[in-house]
Formats: sequence, C-alpha cells, structure tokens
Amino acid sequence: MNEFPAYQACVRCIMDNVVDDAIRFDDSGVCHHCRRYDELVSSRVLHGERGREAMKALAAKIKAAGRHADYDCIIGVSGGVDSTYVAYVVKQYGLRPLAVHFDNGWDSELAVSNIERVLRNLDIELYTYVVDWEEFRDLQISFLKASTPDGEIPTDHAINALLWREADRRGVKYIISGMNFATESMSVPAWSYGHSDWRYINDVHRRFGAVSLRTYPRFNLPYLFYVNIVRGIRIVSILNYLDYDKEEAKAVLRDDLGWKDYGGKHHESIYTRFYQGYVLPRKFGIDKRYGHYSDLINSGQIKREQALEELRKPPYAEDLQEQDLRYVLKKLGLTGEQFDAMMRAAPKSFSDYRNQFAEVSFLRKSVNQLRKHHLYPR
Repeated sequence: MNEFPAYQACVRCIMDNVVDDAIRFDDSGVCHHCRRYDELVSSRVLHGERGREAMKALAAKIKAAGRHADYDCIIGVSGGVDSTYVAYVVKQYGLRPLAVHFDNGWDSELAVSNIERVLRNLDIELYTYVVDWEEFRDLQISFLKASTPDGEIPTDHAINALLWREADRRGVKYIISGMNFATESMSVPAWSYGHSDWRYINDVHRRFGAVSLRTYPRFNLPYLFYVNIVRGIRIVSILNYLDYDKEEAKAVLRDDLGWKDYGGKHHESIYTRFYQGYVLPRKFGIDKRYGHYSDLINSGQIKREQALEELRKPPYAEDLQEQDLRYVLKKLGLTGEQFDAMMRAAPKSFSDYRNQFAEVSFLRKSVNQLRKHHLYPR
C-alpha cells in the first residue's frame, strides 16, 4: 500500500504537495495559499484611483506627524527592487525620508553601488549600521548548525529591529516598508520562520553559539507593544497602494535613477543568493521560486505557464553557485568538511527549539483584523 499521497498541484498557482507537504486543496483544486490570498487581498491592496487617493491622504498624514522632526519617515534600503522603488515613491510624494541600511557583510558590489547611486540621485540621507562581524558570523553559523531552513532570520530580524530602533530614537512615527502583498504574500512557516521571534533566535544561539551577542540588534514582543502602542510608530507598506508591478518598477528605476538589476529575488545579498539557491534546495528540498512565482501569478504579473518554464532553469548559474560556496566558507571560516556535515545533518524545524510561534501567529492575525477594519495601515 502506498503511504504517500498522490501528487497534486494547484490549478491556479504552481504550489504542490511536494514543495509544501502541508498544502491543502479545495474541491476545485485550488490551494489554501491562493484562498488565503483571496481572503486578505481586499484588506491589503488598493487599486487604481482609490489607491492613489489613499496614498495622497497617507502622505499628508505622514508629513503632519513628522513636521517637527528632521525626517518624517524611515525607509530600509538594500539595493533591491522593492526598497529602491519605495525610495523613489516617497520622494515623488514629497516625503522627507532617512534611509537605513543594515550592513551584515554580505552586500554584493552591485547592491552597494545601487544604494549609493539611487540615494544620491534622490537626495536622500543614508544611515548605515555595520553589524559586529564576529557576533553576526557566530549567529549565522549557529543557524547552520541548528539545521533549520531559517538561515536568513539573523538578517531579517536585525533589519526590523534596526528600523524600529531608529524610528523610536529619532522621533519618527512612520516606517515605510518595501514589503508588498503583490509579490510577497506567500506564507509557508516550514520554509522560513522567526523574523519576529527573539526567543527562537536566542535559543538557537544559546545552543550553538560561542560569541556573546552584545551589539546585535534585536527586539521581543513587549518591545513591539512599546513601539506600536506607547510610541505610536507604524509600519506602512506603501506599495500596496500603488498597483505595484515589479517589472514596471525595474524599468522606472533603470531609466530614472540608473539602477542596475542583480538577477533573482533578493540576490542583492551574496549570502541570501547562496542560501536560497544552494542550501535550501539541496538540504531541505525548498525552492522559494515556487512561492515567488505563485505570488506573481495571483497578482496577475505572470502566467502560470511562464512560471513553470522558469522553474525548469536552475535557481541560479551553477558556476556562480560554486564561486559563492568557496566565498561563503572562507568568510564564515568553515572547512568544506564542516559545511558538508551541516548539509548532511537531519533537517529540523523551529518547533525543535524554544519559540513563540503561538504568540507571533496571534499577533499577525490581530494585525490583519485591524487592517480589515482600517485601524492599521496596509
């Protein structure tokens, strides 16, 4: 008797029960990821004139809140499409942003040149936080040893912590995020978890780390309560107001700002490129392109057939994968044997470590409910 379920793929996006063994399908063959998109899109995205008018009103609100501060908003910049387009848009609406960059030691040369060129052309001031390399290296190695697919969490968590901290420190009420529902709505906890869970990050480091995290930016749930409720700071995803189309955004950035494309999603970071294109597929059987392309299908930016054609290609060039492997091992101070042992170790989940999954899930659901009732920005 075959104990494995028969192969099934969503008839709408490209998610299937191989890349996501927790996927569910309705009677029409549509997966729960697509149904979640349908359920949330009306509270997350505004289209056409309605979106533009809402964006004008939001910009006026941001200006009023920041009229006595040096900046009226904080934007995170990585050199990638989304954050760069946010920088472009906020200037179009007359806002006075401070750009914040988290330098974790893995920026590609192209990402750095993109940041410098774009911010110079837009006349936006940049604040760069350079993380202590020994601390950060130790945390990244800890996650490799933990054997969970969450190796990018040390970066993602620190970026969010830095944005909250700088907004609080500078008296700024709005953080403008490049996160957007059109290209980043897919949520698969088994693929990546922990962006907001310091208990999980701390437990991984407690078990496998060797260097004290004295300066690494972090936040916990009580701090989120403080910055949101006490300080009244809000994160706003303005791309959800603007009919955001990634290819159209790239064209604008190239033509108007001299921005240069770096290839795949989040490939502005060497480690992200390597982790998503090498570690995740080979160790965990996770190909994040399934989620990325499914988002683009749901938002009408590509056809399902186009996505399937793209999946026939490797995550990124194999010669570059080998080049990245050598670079990553040297930078992290790992031998090939040590890395191979990490890759062979049995995969684990965040649930194997102390975590606040229940609390974080409740918080996200609460924010989504607030958005539905127009009590929190999109």
